[in-house]
Order: sequence, then structure tokens, then C-alpha cells
Amino acid sequence: MGVERIPLPKFEGYDCFGCGTNNPIGLQMNFYRQGDAVCSDVVLKRHHVGWQNMAHGGIISTLLDEVMAWAVIYLKRSFSVTRRMTVRYKAPVPVDVPLTVRGSIAEECATGTCRTSGVLLDGEGKALATGEAEFVLLSAERLSAIPEEVKREMAKLFESLQSGSP
Repeated sequence: MGVERIPLPKFEGYDCFGCGTNNPIGLQMNFYRQGDAVCSDVVLKRHHVGWQNMAHGGIISTLLDEVMAWAVIYLKRSFSVTRRMTVRYKAPVPVDVPLTVRGSIAEECATGTCRTSGVLLDGEGKALATGEAEFVLLSAERLSAIPEEVKREMAKLFESLQSGSP
């Protein structure tokens, strides 16, 4: 028996290419918590191809970046931006097959930054790509450019997480 999957809430109506529900050409990723990781199950399509039935490297790095960012959101209750990211492509990533991308906190977050790790897995659990990233945690002062409506949505998300929801 595996570790329980806990579906996580997300923002509705935003344009983010990775997780936005309002982006018709985006990946529209949904997330769940499984143990100490945040995961998303995806099936890349033909329009994600870079070369001969293999997913484009930029799409692969987007999947890893997105799941690692949401690991910070859900596991550390903080919004952040990517400072740097390293991706290792280990095997061709096929399209039209189920894949899972997992992100977790690699080191305890400190002094405004957080280090994460991610992995893109095929249906048998083989690692096709891995990533490591450093995120800058966004303080209230750094959120000044974000519209008030979005800040309210962030607050509601964190409240739901604090109150025992996912």
C-alpha cells in the first residue's frame, strides 16, 4: 500500500503556463501531497515535442520548476521566485504517456531562501529528469507589485492549509 495522495487546492483563473486554469495552451497542472513531496500527474501531448516524439527540454524544466515552486508554497506556506535551477536530463521523455513530477524541500529553508529538488518519473518510477533549485521566499514587502486580489487569494490558500485542510 502506497502513501496517501492528498489533493491540494490551487488558484483558479490565473494565466500561469504551468498551473493556470485560465491558460488554454498551458500545462494546467494539478497537485497533490504525497508524504513529504508535492506531486503532479501529467500527460504531455504532441504539441510539447522538441524532437521526434520526445518532450521539449524547456517543457521538462517547466514541469520541474513548477512542482518545486509548489512544494515551497504547500510545505513552507510561502510564495517564492526561482533564483536558480539545474536540470539533468537522464532519458528521453515520451509524450502521450502518464508521467509524475515530484518536488520536495531539499534543505531546511533559511534566511529568505529555500533549496528544493524535483524528479520527473515515468509510469514505472524511472527517473527521466531531475532538478535542483534555489527559491527566494517573498516577504510582504516584496509582494508590493502583486495586485491586492491575488494577495487575498494567497491568504485564503494559506488559511486553508493552516486550518487542517490539505
